[in-house]
Amino acid sequence: MFLPISIITSLLIPFSKKHHERQISQDDVDVLSLKLVMQYEPNLIARALGANKTYRLGALIPDPSADSYWLEPRAGVEKAEKALRHYGMSVTRYMFDPYSIASFQEQADALLAGGYDGVVISPVFYKESLPYFEALQQAGIPFVIFNSQISEYTPLSYIGSDLYTSGLLAGKLFHYGVPGPCTLLVAHIDEHAANASHLGKKEKGFRNYFAQHLLEEQYNVVSAELDRSNKSAFIAQLDALIEDHPRLGGIFVTTSKAYSIASYLEQRRISHIKVVGYDLLPQNLQYLQKEQIHFLINQGPFGQGYWSVYYLAEHVILGREIPLMKYMPLDIVTRENVNYYLADHDETPLLERKMSL
Repeated sequence: MFLPISIITSLLIPFSKKHHERQISQDDVDVLSLKLVMQYEPNLIARALGANKTYRLGALIPDPSADSYWLEPRAGVEKAEKALRHYGMSVTRYMFDPYSIASFQEQADALLAGGYDGVVISPVFYKESLPYFEALQQAGIPFVIFNSQISEYTPLSYIGSDLYTSGLLAGKLFHYGVPGPCTLLVAHIDEHAANASHLGKKEKGFRNYFAQHLLEEQYNVVSAELDRSNKSAFIAQLDALIEDHPRLGGIFVTTSKAYSIASYLEQRRISHIKVVGYDLLPQNLQYLQKEQIHFLINQGPFGQGYWSVYYLAEHVILGREIPLMKYMPLDIVTRENVNYYLADHDETPLLERKMSL
């Protein structure tokens, strides 16, 4: 769809003079109109390409070898780097164990010492991230965060899901899928909610769904932190929770570890408890197909990594203002529609078409 001639005629006057007063054709109008609609900026792009400068970005992200959820964010970072390499941009990745504060601090220290033009961070550890944000601000280094939103500091942009709304969404799924009165368990697996802001926001949204709809008397919401480092202790924790809450009707897993709950329920031959979790990990998909996980909320992890690097590059290379927040869509995935998401998951549709560099 092109802009009407009346709007852009004045913009074509210099074009006409440059081409010896030849008559302006509809093709001329269409080309300029399309460039305007797409916010085409050839001067900025030419300047970036002609500067022959290398732009160095650093990315502090969890190591997928410790948690397979992070395979997709890392792939997104790598895809963005490949797409922007011809602008002289490189990304150095600092991988840390998402279950080790010491590992996070070690890699964060190394990143700060690198003198980068910009930084991408996934702040898994809330309290330990704050001093590094302060150091980046003091050094004047722009940074983008993804996956976990931190309110104390204002980065260039936050890329990720609306965590609170995802909790509301999970609450609604249980409301429609599990008749009350019953108990619902919020399960935080392998992470401490007090030091993981993303888990707290999900739980708050979940609880507020029932409060806002005056359903607190019908749905008793309890929460627990579960540790899988000791399998016997993990099973004992779940046994105790089910014994203490005989009317348990559903479990909301705030991390990507819903498969651990589904495996336990399968082994105990418990079929009446509904499970809602996050992310399209292979282990989760296995139990989704068997309907031992009933819904998965997809948070777009590939896009989180991709757009974090892409937006930071737009700011560093072209000096553009970038959105303060980019929320990824929250998709409800079931056994019936999962194959469509898997196709998109691999092909990363539309990402390249949306690039404006």
